[in-house]
Amino acid sequence: MVNVSLPPAETGVFIIGGGPAGLAAALAARRSGFDVVVADRAQPPIDKACGEGLMPDGVAALRQIGVALGLEHGFPFRGIRFVDNELEAEASFPNSFGLGIRRTLLHRILMERAQDAGVVTCWNTRIDALSSSGVQAGGRTVRCQWIVGADGIHSRARQWAGLRPAWNGARRIGLRQHFRIRPWTDFVEVHWHTRCQAYVTPVGPKEVCIAIIGSAQEARISNLPALFPRLAKRLGGVEPMGSVRGAISMSVKLSAVTRGRIALVGDASGSVDAVTGDGLALAFRQAALLGAALAAGDLATYETMHRRMGRMPRLMARILLLMDANDGLRRRALRTLATRPRTFGRLLALHVGALRPAEASLDVLGFALRLLASGTALDRNV
Repeated sequence: MVNVSLPPAETGVFIIGGGPAGLAAALAARRSGFDVVVADRAQPPIDKACGEGLMPDGVAALRQIGVALGLEHGFPFRGIRFVDNELEAEASFPNSFGLGIRRTLLHRILMERAQDAGVVTCWNTRIDALSSSGVQAGGRTVRCQWIVGADGIHSRARQWAGLRPAWNGARRIGLRQHFRIRPWTDFVEVHWHTRCQAYVTPVGPKEVCIAIIGSAQEARISNLPALFPRLAKRLGGVEPMGSVRGAISMSVKLSAVTRGRIALVGDASGSVDAVTGDGLALAFRQAALLGAALAAGDLATYETMHRRMGRMPRLMARILLLMDANDGLRRRALRTLATRPRTFGRLLALHVGALRPAEASLDVLGFALRLLASGTALDRNV
């Protein structure tokens, strides 16, 4: 990666945004033979409030574009555990693992890989507009064949391209804090409360990341003892590390993610609520697809595959947010998953792409029917 103060006059692919999605898109484009420039107003490493858990499909997508993450980079986790007071349900990933990794470390690794690949980066560089010949950046016009918007949920590239959201979900707040404590599990734990969740991700042998997502009133690290007493007891008064970081969490769907020679990737191309844990994995899978589409000169293929790729995460977000809003439904769901661990495992495999929807359709239908039946039985007993 060649760091320059001003972008070159011409390049094959110009990427607006140098976060994980932008760098992954840069690596994918380089593997397809393009000269690539990445520009961002920030200085690296770029941090962001997130749960810092990379799902198995995200680990695999990074490997596809030449970034192999291993145990030395973070803390592997083998599945997901849901916790609601005394209720617990857990499932393991099939034949793979997720990785808890500090966001700043992930960004640094991606920068190093981009450097090895010959990507040109322009940090602290203002992007002013798109033009008929390219991108206006750093006070000059950079001519380019393709433009990629990877500048996040409030993407200016998306606005300039006229690619507006077709649908927005509920807006929630996410806060992240690290704690110096030995992880007590090799699962990512999701602790549930009414309209609020706490995610516990081990990110090192003596460090965990806790992210709280919910309304502005509920989602506060200081509310941990009141909202999640079991989790607070686990922490046992351990002092937090560093400062609290916050971000917006919401689902956004666009009617299109390409226009002419412009393509969007990552949160700029639409997002799913952080309750799914799918944000980074989606961005890296999109980047791999985009690289192939650029090589073929066919963004229509990327448009189609992007739409298909987003269906399951959006469905999972709706289901999980329905559980977030309905205490009775959530507890019935957790009881069902706890007593049917194979079903939970199949649903988790579907979520991380290890099963196709057709292969898991009976599991989804069976789960829904058992959930409805348990609700009917509960209603008769009330």
